Amino acid sequence: MSALKAFRHDLSASIVVFLIAIPLSLGIAAASGAPLLAGLIAAVVGGIVAGALSGAPLQVSGPAAGLTVIVAGTIVEFGFAGTAAIVAVAGGVQILLGVTRLGRAALALSPAVVHGMLAGIGLVIALSQIHVVLGGAPQSSAWANLRDLPGQITGHHGVSVMLGALTIALLLIWPRLVKTTLLPAALIAVVAATVVATALGIDVQRVDLPAEPLSELTTARWPEAPLREITVAVITIALVASVESLLSAVAVDRMHAGPRANLNRELIAQGAANTVSGTLGGLPVTGVIVRSSTNVTAGARTRASAILHGVWIAVFVLFCAAVLEMIPMAALAAVLVVVGLRLVSLAQIRAYARHRELPVYLITAAGVTATDLLTGVGLGMAAAVLFMLWRLARCEIRTTQPAPDTWLVSISGSLAFIASGRLTRRLAALPAAQHVEVELHLDYLDHGAYETLRDWQQSYIRTGGDVHISEVHDSWFHRATSDRLGAGKSTPRFLGSWSRWQGADRDRQGAMAAGIREFERSVAPLVRPELAELTHNGQAPDQLFITCADSRLVPNLITASGPGDLFCVRNVGNIVPANDAPDTSVAAAIDYAITVLGITTITVCGHSGCSAVRALMSGTPDTDSALGRWLAQAGVHFDDPTDEQACCTANITQQLANLRTHPTVNAAVAAGRLTLTGMYFDIAQARMYAVDPNRRHHAIST
Repeated sequence: MSALKAFRHDLSASIVVFLIAIPLSLGIAAASGAPLLAGLIAAVVGGIVAGALSGAPLQVSGPAAGLTVIVAGTIVEFGFAGTAAIVAVAGGVQILLGVTRLGRAALALSPAVVHGMLAGIGLVIALSQIHVVLGGAPQSSAWANLRDLPGQITGHHGVSVMLGALTIALLLIWPRLVKTTLLPAALIAVVAATVVATALGIDVQRVDLPAEPLSELTTARWPEAPLREITVAVITIALVASVESLLSAVAVDRMHAGPRANLNRELIAQGAANTVSGTLGGLPVTGVIVRSSTNVTAGARTRASAILHGVWIAVFVLFCAAVLEMIPMAALAAVLVVVGLRLVSLAQIRAYARHRELPVYLITAAGVTATDLLTGVGLGMAAAVLFMLWRLARCEIRTTQPAPDTWLVSISGSLAFIASGRLTRRLAALPAAQHVEVELHLDYLDHGAYETLRDWQQSYIRTGGDVHISEVHDSWFHRATSDRLGAGKSTPRFLGSWSRWQGADRDRQGAMAAGIREFERSVAPLVRPELAELTHNGQAPDQLFITCADSRLVPNLITASGPGDLFCVRNVGNIVPANDAPDTSVAAAIDYAITVLGITTITVCGHSGCSAVRALMSGTPDTDSALGRWLAQAGVHFDDPTDEQACCTANITQQLANLRTHPTVNAAVAAGRLTLTGMYFDIAQARMYAVDPNRRHHAIST
C-alpha cells in the first residue's frame, strides 16, 4: 500500500476517533472528579506523544477509564495538583519498566482475564454514570453506586433523564440506520442532546471549560503528604496504567492483521505520555480499547491516525471551546453508560462458557468491579492458574461393553498419579477373563499412573484375561514401555502404519479390516457431519493434486487437508502424458477438474526415492511391458542421471511442461483462472519443497 493511500485511511480514521474521543474524555474527567480540561489534555497528549512513540501503531491512548476510581481517590487525598505530580512520576516508573523489558509479561495473561478486565471496567463506568443520567452524583465505589441506585431511580430526576434517554436511544439506533463511520453514534447522540437542551432553553448542568485554556493549565505540584503514601499512589497508578495499556495492546492485536505490538516500546511510550500529561495538569493516560477498536474499524493503517486525532482535539479545544460548553453533562454520562455496558460482551461470555473458561472471566470481572483493576486482574490470573492445574490433574474414565465378553475402557485428559486410586477402582470392577480394549486419549501420562496401568494389565492377563492398550493422538504408554524395554519409540496411531499402531504381534492379513473398524469407531463420528454436508452440496475442491502412487506418500497427511480439499490423481511416477499421448486417463481428470470442478491450482508432486524415476535413470524404458510404455510417456531427459534428487525434480518440471500441452490448461492459465505448481516431498525428512524450474528446489516449510 502506498504512503498516500495509507495516509488517506489514517486521516479519515483520525476524524472518527476524534469525534468519539471528545465526549469520552470529558465524561471520564467528570467521573474522576477532575477538571474537565484535564481529560482533554490527556487526550491530546495520549494521541500525539503516545501515538508518536507507540509500539502498538493502531492503539489510541487517552484518559484512563479503568483508573477513574483510583484517580478520584487520589484527588481527594492529595488534591488535583498533587495528583498531576503523581501521574508525572508514575510515567517515569513506566519508562523504567519498559527499559527493563517487562512489557511482554502481559502476553502471559489468559484472554479470559483480558476480556474479564474489560467487562469489569465497563460495569464500573456504567454504575457510576447512570447516577448522573438520573440527575444525581456518582459514589466512590461500584458497590456504593449499586446500593444507592434504587433510591436514585425513585427520586426526583429532572430533565437530565430526558436528555440521557435521548442520548442512549440514538447511540443504540443510529448504527442500525446509518452505516458510515464518518458520523459516529456518540457524536450524533451528544449533538442531538445539546441541540434539544439549547432549543428548549433547558437549565441543566453543562460542560465548563476555562476561557483561556493555555493560561489556566493546572501546574503539577508535589503534594504535602508522607513519602510512603505518595509512593504507594505512584506505584498504583504506574502499575494499573501499565497493565491496562498492555492488555489493551494485546486485545487490539487480535483485531487486525498488521504489525504486532512491541510491548516494551509501548510501555515506554505510555510512560512518556503520562509524564507529559501530569506535567501539563492532565489525567493519567493509557491505551484505550474503545478508541483503539474504533480506530481499527475506521480503517487506520499507521500511527498517524492516533497522532492526528490528538491534533484535532487540541485545535478544537483552543478555538471551539464555546461549542463544548453547550454539551449537557447528562449526555456525556449516557455515552459512558453505553460504552461501559458494551464492554460486557455476550458473545465472549458464550465463547468462554463453551471453552469452560467462564469462571475465570466472571472472577476477573467481579474482582475489577468490586475492588480495583489491579486486584481484579490478580484474582483472574490466580483463577486461571488454578483452573489450569485442575485440568492438568483431571481425567475422564468411561467403561462400556460393546460386545459379549468384550469391554472398552476409554481414558481421556491427563492421567497423573493423583488419579491412580480412581483408575485402580474402575479397572478392578471389570469382570475377570474378558477381552479388554483400553483406549488412551491422553495429553499427559506420568510415571506413577503408567505403573498403575501396566501393573493392572500384567495382573489381568495372568488371571486369564486379554488386554490390548491402544493410543490416540500420542503414545505416552507405548513410549514409556519402549523406553523400559530399550526398544525405541512407538508411533501415534493416525500417523503410523497399521503395523505400528496395531502392534507387531498382530496378523497383518487382518490389517485392513482392523483399520476400517478403527475408522468407524473413532474417526467416522468426527467427520460424518462434514461428509454429509459434502454429500448434499457436492465436491468443490480448489486443487488438482497429481502425485505418485508410492505407498509412503499420503497426500492428505502431508498437506494437512481433509475431505473435499483435494481432487487427486495418483499414478506411477506422477506422470502427466502430453496431450497427444495414447493414454488419456490423466487428461480426462484434468479436463474434468478444470471444466466441471473449476479448480484454480494444479500441483504435480514428486518425492524422494521414486522407483519410477530410478527406472528412467537407468535408461530407455522397455516398451514391451505396460509399465515401460507408461514410463515412456514421461518424456523427461536427465542432465545428470547419477543425481537422483535432481532427476526427481527434473521429472516434476517435465510433467508441468506436459500439462501445458493440454488446451484446457493453456486456456485457463491464459485467462488467469489457473496456476501450475510443482512440489517435491523428501520422505526421510518429512518435508515439502517447492520446485523452481531454474533451480533444484527450495524449502517452502519452516
